[in-house]
Amino acid sequence: MKQALAVLATALCIAACSKSGSRANGLTIAVIPKGTTHEFWKSIHAGAVQASQELSAQGQPVTIIWKGPLREDDREQQVQVVEGFLSQGVQGIVLAPLDNVALVRPVEEARRAGVPTVIIDSGLETDSTVSFVATDNYKGGQMAADRLGVLLNNRGAVLLLRYAEGSASTTERERGFLEQLKTKYPGIRVVSSDQYAGPTRETAKRASENLLNRFGSGLQGIFTVNESSTIGMLLALQDIGLAGKIRFVGFDASAILLDAIKARQLDGIVVQNPMRMGYLGVKTMADYLRGKPVERRIDTGVMLVTGANLDSAATQEVIHPPIARYLTEQ
Repeated sequence: MKQALAVLATALCIAACSKSGSRANGLTIAVIPKGTTHEFWKSIHAGAVQASQELSAQGQPVTIIWKGPLREDDREQQVQVVEGFLSQGVQGIVLAPLDNVALVRPVEEARRAGVPTVIIDSGLETDSTVSFVATDNYKGGQMAADRLGVLLNNRGAVLLLRYAEGSASTTERERGFLEQLKTKYPGIRVVSSDQYAGPTRETAKRASENLLNRFGSGLQGIFTVNESSTIGMLLALQDIGLAGKIRFVGFDASAILLDAIKARQLDGIVVQNPMRMGYLGVKTMADYLRGKPVERRIDTGVMLVTGANLDSAATQEVIHPPIARYLTEQ
């Protein structure tokens, strides 16, 4: 069986290399996101394509295969995707794990099968990986706390809407936010920090409505920890006429959230650089497979976007990545 898989892997590699006109040393790398619908993941995809194109142009051919679960709560499907790639002849995997524990087994099985993994976006509870390429999510949570702390002048009631259990990236944002408030802004009370938005803007809106029904009348501030939870909360606030009246900081960039900043309904978003994350994830894996040294931890950067810096060149470069340039044929 192992011999048959080895033959299949070789055949697929040669086929991929021949299709792209590359040499026999071409690499095929699987890139597996948490989901495929949010703008964040489209930026990851674009960065991965950019890296493969640049490396191929330099005579180091790389083919990427992009595949992930539709919903960001489908752990079982993501596990199946990882397992499926082991029989498809890929040389490496770049993975954004939905769950920091559930994906450990398939990643360790991949390593034993000779297929290494670079983790991007969200951590995994194993040492069986090549590198971790991601945002400093704890720092992002601290930045959100600082923004609300200053806006509220260190007093008032705030709530935190979490994302999903097992998501290491957002758990770190939540921890950074709560610990920074406790340390630097003791006059601010956290009235709720145990509710989860779920995987979509629809589930996030329902969770937000429940929280606003319970705490809205005495609430001064809100922090949400990813794109879908921030959009869900924004929609809930708009429905009851409180958008812009409660200080609100979110995470990740999308058109609706940038419009909300312009309309002064959102006081800031902590933004990552997902295109750089996808780019460096593939680049790091390609370097490793070709015997080059790689760093165990690569920080892809984080920044706070507000109405004051929204139009700056540095902000625009991050919030409007050239996705279409790389995904038009994808």
